[in-house]
Amino acid sequence: MDTLDRQLAELTNYSPCDVSDALIKLQKTPEGSTARAGYLADLVPFSPIIGRNETMAKIAGTATTIKFLAKDAIPPSIAIENPEEHGFLPGKHWVDHVGQYPPNPHRAGSILLIEQPADQYCAVTGGIMATRMKAVGIKATVVGGRVRDLRELRATGLPIWARATSTVGTNAEAKAGVRDVPISIGGVSVSPGDVIFCDPLEGVVAIPRELLGQVLELMPKLTGDDDDAKEAVVGGMSVTDAFRVYRR
Repeated sequence: MDTLDRQLAELTNYSPCDVSDALIKLQKTPEGSTARAGYLADLVPFSPIIGRNETMAKIAGTATTIKFLAKDAIPPSIAIENPEEHGFLPGKHWVDHVGQYPPNPHRAGSILLIEQPADQYCAVTGGIMATRMKAVGIKATVVGGRVRDLRELRATGLPIWARATSTVGTNAEAKAGVRDVPISIGGVSVSPGDVIFCDPLEGVVAIPRELLGQVLELMPKLTGDDDDAKEAVVGGMSVTDAFRVYRR
């Protein structure tokens, strides 16, 4: 098992809440903005179980990204000029590009993240796409938008998180525009190769790849401090004092 595999396995011993607590301390928030701490907001499981639960396993992996656009939008120049790496080749469905592992090591066994324009009501992932994703080894899919064909999604067994559902197919208003570039899910930027941690109960967080080691190093101290604070509160200490002593 290589270093990244060990780190991903270690990550699932924690909670996304622990990750966000660490990122609050490690990330510099631009002045005047709110710390998002990696949280990809309002995403819930739709496969293989619908809704937050403690039955599905936690999953961690590196991100492969796809950005959807409005149906009539012009793709960004990087997709037009370099379709082999960032665009979609003529006559080839966008989901089939997900299975092109080499030379990008982040694709194999990765978590697929999809950005969808916020004002759309169609689905960008359905039963056929999920079936293909599962066949090419995607570990999980996170959709910053809508999905459909819930029975078919669940039948694949592929873990899928999304914001909502639709009965309408993608072609009604959307198209895949560019892949393997930074995207935004709920205002949080995610780059290819960043680490995605999906917890079926707590939610989904993104960790910048360069901060993964620091997050893993910091979380044991933070969770230990929280345990001490809870023990102190049970023993009669006020929450204010417990925070002052243990959550400096």
